[in-house]
Amino acid sequence: MRETSFAIHNYLRHGHLEKVYERALAHRLAKIGLIVHTRHPLSVYDEDGTILGEYYVDLLIGNCLIVEIKACNAIVNDHIAQMIGYLRSSGKEHGLLINFGAPRLFIKKYIFTLDQNNSPPDEM
Repeated sequence: MRETSFAIHNYLRHGHLEKVYERALAHRLAKIGLIVHTRHPLSVYDEDGTILGEYYVDLLIGNCLIVEIKACNAIVNDHIAQMIGYLRSSGKEHGLLINFGAPRLFIKKYIFTLDQNNSPPDEM
């Protein structure tokens, strides 16, 4: 993922819309044989199992990795909260937040685990 993201950023540079980077990443990952779902719907559940709503992650890789793509000057706390919310509500453990919009590529992995105290996810 990191190598492919870096190659895309090197080729396209910054300045495109998020959708362009999303399509580029999905295309290149599919070319190397990964299962990639774009704009994949995930349901948000209440604690009793009631569906509260649905959101769409930019990419879901192999049904286990959520990828959220940005094309902005800098990542802000709202972007991180969005990623953590996606992981928490989907039950997925791994997520990548990638920003193609700055001169330097930003990529950060998030790992969501709930311990016995339901503490928040860890950053890596």
